[in-house]
Amino acid sequence: MNIHEYQAKELLAKFGVAIPTGAVAYTAAEAVNAARRLGGTVWAVKAQIHAGGRGKAGGVRLARSEAAVAEAARELIGRTLVTHQTGPAGREVKRVYVESGCDIAHELYLAMSIDRVTGRITLIAAAEGGMEIEELAARAPEKVLREAIDPASGLSEFHGRRLGFALGLTGQQVAEMVKLTSALYEAFTALDASLVEINPLVVTGTGDLLALDAKISFDDNALFRHPDIEALRDADEEDPIELEAGKHALNYVKLDGNIGCMVNGAGLAMATMDIIKLCGGNPANFLDVGGGATKERVTAAFKLILSDPNVEAILVNIFGGIMRCDVIAEGIVAAAREVNLHVPLVVRLEGTNVELGRRILSQSGLPLTAAENFEDAARKVVATLQEAA
Repeated sequence: MNIHEYQAKELLAKFGVAIPTGAVAYTAAEAVNAARRLGGTVWAVKAQIHAGGRGKAGGVRLARSEAAVAEAARELIGRTLVTHQTGPAGREVKRVYVESGCDIAHELYLAMSIDRVTGRITLIAAAEGGMEIEELAARAPEKVLREAIDPASGLSEFHGRRLGFALGLTGQQVAEMVKLTSALYEAFTALDASLVEINPLVVTGTGDLLALDAKISFDDNALFRHPDIEALRDADEEDPIELEAGKHALNYVKLDGNIGCMVNGAGLAMATMDIIKLCGGNPANFLDVGGGATKERVTAAFKLILSDPNVEAILVNIFGGIMRCDVIAEGIVAAAREVNLHVPLVVRLEGTNVELGRRILSQSGLPLTAAENFEDAARKVVATLQEAA
């Protein structure tokens, strides 16, 4: 789960991270009132959407008067902002964050995430902030610094000091980096985060470290421990199909392809997407119905796939262990009849009650194609699209 910049900053401030003062606004009038309360002569007006690259897309404006604050807010609120992370459809800006300006001497990058290779929480830093870390890693990987944290001993002061010196900080700035990394580690572990990112982390004209931007992503599986965090969820920023999937305990992620996938088990789902690509197709989603899915959940999953207008064919790939093939078959039949199946359907069933499941499908009268095995299923679903084209 992601949250907005202003929400991330409020959370990090509770752990001792230094942030500029700011206030959220939903109208131009509220933005002006926020600027007045903050005081000063320079403000940043920032579009609040769940995507990076806002600055490059014109979503961050500097204003040197109240009139300029109002103008920036009017131009941003209600605008569809397109960045490299939103895709061509973009995201509608429904609020802005008005923030006090600061004297920026230098920009750095600092983040904390989990390195999936080592399985450890890792500090990531760079002396070039304000840009996409992926671009820097591709162009000059040696400039991206990493400090892995041993789970047995946890974060130590030397992690922060080593990063501070590597980033060119001196004196009190190094001490501030030690405090900052400690605060990030505390926030990361206490909030069950999967990513905490400050980009840019700025060194001000007076030599202080200030989090000028902030992003936090949370582990969805841990949200039951954090109802206060879950309350920050902005449904408008999430894919409506993914939201609906969550209501039915389905693991669904929308992709850019045109072949809908319904699979049981995350590993099999990923392998299914891989073999579709290998056969020349493009998966439209990741969808794991789980090992103990009911007929109702399978029906809901099928409806979700068909609700995606990009889906031109569907592949159902089920290996029944805990999940019974007859339950899958009943769910497919019920959903297809309810929503009026209008795209080619390829089904591969193996495992528990497979013969019963196949019989249910064959007697359903649905226009489906049965597959003998994993590869056969992928080839057939890709072939149906190629023939249609």
